Amino acid sequence: MAKPEKARNRYLVLIEHIFFDHWKEGETQFEFARDEIEAVASQLAIKLPKNLGDITYSLRYRIGFPERILATQPEGLEWVIEGAGRARYRFRLVRITRIRPREDLAWTAIPDATPELIRAYALDDEQALLAIVRYNRLIDTFLGLTTYSLQNHLRTTVKGIGQIEIDELYVGLDKHGCHYVIPVQAKGGKDQIGVVQTTQDIRFVEERFDGMRCRAISAQFMDEGVVALFELTIQDDQVKVVEERHYKLVPASELDREAIRDYRS
Repeated sequence: MAKPEKARNRYLVLIEHIFFDHWKEGETQFEFARDEIEAVASQLAIKLPKNLGDITYSLRYRIGFPERILATQPEGLEWVIEGAGRARYRFRLVRITRIRPREDLAWTAIPDATPELIRAYALDDEQALLAIVRYNRLIDTFLGLTTYSLQNHLRTTVKGIGQIEIDELYVGLDKHGCHYVIPVQAKGGKDQIGVVQTTQDIRFVEERFDGMRCRAISAQFMDEGVVALFELTIQDDQVKVVEERHYKLVPASELDREAIRDYRS
């Protein structure tokens, strides 16, 4: 039996109404305007968050879609919400992609250089993860580049998509002098890596940094303080993993000298 609307997550109620206002059987994509969110919220007496973008973010990466929407998905496909220009969104069916850290992958011990003050005052998992990656230069270690954080929580626009937010943007340099732009998305333990944010990050780099190579990265917390790093790309509308590595931050006194020696091979 379906829950009464007041007992359900307000974002699920909103998106379900908007979806079925537009969707017709057999359709693989359709668009809706941001002001429809406000209109439906007013109609259903639902209080909106100050940041409307939190609705689509939560649906993409945290809570998923309502069961009624999931029931319309053909086998092997799933709905995503992507930007479709200024103040517009698009529901689109894509092939199912699930990227999660591998449980069987060995981790590499890294001396923990995170200031204790940062750990004490990090406000959430995402902020803490970005700080840990930055202070321990994990992007450098993972990619074999010299990198610098250019900006975090960058809000900008991409043609044909609309407004996006990049968790952190790095620029990098290799030994040959080649320059790179490295968008990083940070995911807490329950958040999922998705095709939408990866596509947005890559499209932003292509549009704003023409001629520079893009290396799209996702960082995710695992159990026992392990950080998983993925290099991602888009192939055939799916997120693909180019490389995955796991790092565990430990005090210098706990480094295993034998393991360090073994890393060389």
